[in-house]
Order: sequence, then C-alpha cells, then structure tokens
Amino acid sequence: MRPEEDTIDDKPMPLIDHLIELRQRVMLALGGFVLAFIVCYVFSQQIYGFLAAPLADILQQQTGQERRMIFTALYEAFFTYLKVALWGALMISFPWWATQLWLFIAPGLYRSEKRAVMPFLIATPFFFAMGAAFCYYLVIPAAWHFFLSFESPQGAGGLPIQLEAKVGEYLSLVMRLIFAFGFAFLMPVGLVLMARVGIITPEGMASKRRYAIVGMFVLAAVITPPDVISQVGLALPLILLYEGSIIAAKIFRKRAEAAAAAAAAD
Repeated sequence: MRPEEDTIDDKPMPLIDHLIELRQRVMLALGGFVLAFIVCYVFSQQIYGFLAAPLADILQQQTGQERRMIFTALYEAFFTYLKVALWGALMISFPWWATQLWLFIAPGLYRSEKRAVMPFLIATPFFFAMGAAFCYYLVIPAAWHFFLSFESPQGAGGLPIQLEAKVGEYLSLVMRLIFAFGFAFLMPVGLVLMARVGIITPEGMASKRRYAIVGMFVLAAVITPPDVISQVGLALPLILLYEGSIIAAKIFRKRAEAAAAAAAAD
C-alpha cells in the first residue's frame, strides 16, 4: 500500500488533451533536432575533422607527411557531410527530446516512481558519453594503429601498399564504433533499473556471470570491426560494467530495504 504522500501530481485529462500535449512534445523534440542538425551542418567540416583526427595524427606520426582522404562519387562528400550533421544532431539533441518524453510521461507517475527513475535518466547520457569518449580516445587510436601496420612501402611486385581512405567509409566506421560503445555502456543503467523494479536480482546476475561474459564477447564480435583490439576493447569494459551493475543493484536494494524499514517504524 502506498503512503498518503505518494500521489500522482497530474490531474485527469480527456484523451484529446493528452493527444494535443503529445503532439506539442513531438513538435518540440523535432524542432530541437532540426535546429541541432542545421548547426551541425554549418560546422560539418569541423566535426568531420574532429572524427578524422585520430587517423590524421597516426599517419603524421608514422610517415611525417600529409596524407589525404578521397571520395569516388560526385555526391559522396555531400552525403558524408549530411551524415556528419545527422550524427552530431542525434548526439546533441538527445537530452532535449529525452526531456520532452519525460515531461509527457512524468505527470502520470507516482512521486516514488519519479524518484526511482530520475537517477537513471540522469545516468543515461553520462554513460553514453563515457562510452563514446572511451571509444574515440582509446579504442580507435589503438585499432587504427593495428590496421595501418599492414601498410608496406614495398609491396608485391615492387608496388607499395598504402591506405587511401574514402571519406564515406571512414565516417560510417567511426559512427558505428562510437554508437556501439555508447549504447553498450548503457548496459549497467538497464540492468540496475531492472533490478530496482524486481525483474532481476543481483544474485541472479552473479550466477549468470559466465553466460554474460560469453555474450559480451559475442556482441563485441558482431558490432565492431573484425580485429582483436576493438573487440577486446569493448568486451572488457562491458565485463567491468556488469560487475559494477551487480554491486550497484545490491546498494540500491539495501537502501530500499532501509527506507521501507524506516517507514514501517514510523
């Protein structure tokens, strides 16, 4: 039974009013995304330069010469900058449209439910950004070093083997890696939330640890390029985050039990 102070702040509304509010929230979310897309397209060359910086730095260190990237279709560079703007807009506008979604759902929740969900909403962009930064600053440079090690100044038949990266393919690879790491790092948020609502338990997570580790390596093999560095670079942090999820779930459960005991004592 819920305490008297644990109420729903919202007032009953006709269905048409809910639909009108939903439309307003969707329009605000789309408006924020469109605005972010326009800004990102204006700075698309700078954003692409930021994404290409790890490759440029490694090539400069290895050869000491300026290297180039190419496109082989007339429209490829244009569509690449559109993808850059789309990628940047998704990253920037995520907190905005997630807030609109929360403002639409929150009035229908009890106060205790809002307090329970709020930490996870705050943690979501933080863990996604942590995964993206981990990928960009640690995994990508190591993976690029590995791939570029196959360059040869004197290849078969006396011809050198040298990278001529295409802008579109490079962007697709970087975006795939960053989004893969970002969403993978959201795993502890989902696990702890499921433990909080009683779907899973810390003991159950601990007993299934071996299967989870195998699943993480399989997931890393599927969503990363076929190299050991990026696969291990994703699987190992996921294993650590899984262990951290077990600890966090136990802490949340102890706090919930202590709060329930205090409420019963009062």
